[in-house]
Amino acid sequence: MSDRDSEVLSGLPGIRSGLEDLYRDLHRHPELGLQEHRTSKKVADALRDLGYEVTEGVGGKGVIGVLANGDGPAVMARADMDALPVREQTGLPYASTVTLTAPDGTEQPVMHACGHDMHVTALLGCATLMARAQVAWRGTFVALFQPSEENAEGARAMIDDGLTAKSPRPDVVLAQHVLPYPAGYVGTRPGPLLSAADSLRVTVHGRGAHGSMPQAAVDPVVLAAMVVVRLQTIVSRELPATTPADVTVGSIHAGTGPNVIPDSAVIELNVRTYDDDSRDQVLKAIERIVRAESEASGAPKAPEIERMSAFQSTVNDEDVTRRVAEAFAGRFGDDAHTIDLQTASEDMSEIPQAFGAPFTYWGIGGTDPELYAEAADKGTVAQDIPVNHSPAFAPVIQPTLDTGVSAMTVAALAWLGR
Repeated sequence: MSDRDSEVLSGLPGIRSGLEDLYRDLHRHPELGLQEHRTSKKVADALRDLGYEVTEGVGGKGVIGVLANGDGPAVMARADMDALPVREQTGLPYASTVTLTAPDGTEQPVMHACGHDMHVTALLGCATLMARAQVAWRGTFVALFQPSEENAEGARAMIDDGLTAKSPRPDVVLAQHVLPYPAGYVGTRPGPLLSAADSLRVTVHGRGAHGSMPQAAVDPVVLAAMVVVRLQTIVSRELPATTPADVTVGSIHAGTGPNVIPDSAVIELNVRTYDDDSRDQVLKAIERIVRAESEASGAPKAPEIERMSAFQSTVNDEDVTRRVAEAFAGRFGDDAHTIDLQTASEDMSEIPQAFGAPFTYWGIGGTDPELYAEAADKGTVAQDIPVNHSPAFAPVIQPTLDTGVSAMTVAALAWLGR
């Protein structure tokens, strides 16, 4: 680790306790996407107290903090702020008991089941260290706090609200995510890291009738069942065996009673791919199958295919990632790794693309190392270690928080030289 890194990170012990308290507070008070009122205010107030130039309300609840410190590169570090409609089952003393009104008007339990509270706290910790050790670096540090990542809305909302005019153009954009690896772990990967994700709602149409007179009907339930089965052949029979992809049907809704053949059925599905060619091929195959099965069933009208959300794949810049990986090796030693491909998805890459800037995105571990090692020895990691979006997911505060703060700080300093 360089003397510059050591000089900046020497301030971490003095702010550790306050950051841990902040993390517990954020975890206890989660907010859904585009409703991050309390979180964004705490972030903005903290940045102002540190001397940052702050812009609030970007894309709804987004916050930008800019710390200009002489001539040099501009580095943007991004964290997401939103939580999920999940009822927490961690048993932690600071567990969420929050219930909020969703956009559809329903009351939903809310939990930081994906670790965004850790992301916010780690970036604020990094922003604090950068502000208090300005003698050690030169350039501009931009801390960006994004709303509504889970719905693939927040990055686009900030861009549409003039993000590129409200922030200095960064030379590089950095981001990280806590994952169910051992706490203390950091993992980088050049090139593709996170998959593209497309969620679709398919409505197939039939002709309703009494269950005792199926000859008078076109049964959309049978049609939907044939579609679901056929969709499973796309990855196994239409893509090369070496091409990673996934098609998951997560929801089917049809009918109101056991003796009533309904008029329609609704299928909701999710697609994961890692490159544009396979993404295009899979989406076209879904449309072809849905239309062909509808025609084969004699459906009275064409099916409807609606895209509910879309995340593009996250493809790290190789040179930027190599530079960050070298910095991590100096800071974390044997805890710095190359991470596997991840099937999760993100909208973060839209932000650097809007600026025309390269980026890298890495993972940090959040699982108790002893529990992880015990599960690994038994071969039960998949069963015993809660993953993101689980009601039992909760990173251990330490060393996860120290790792997140240090990783973001060291990565930023790889550009912001003395």
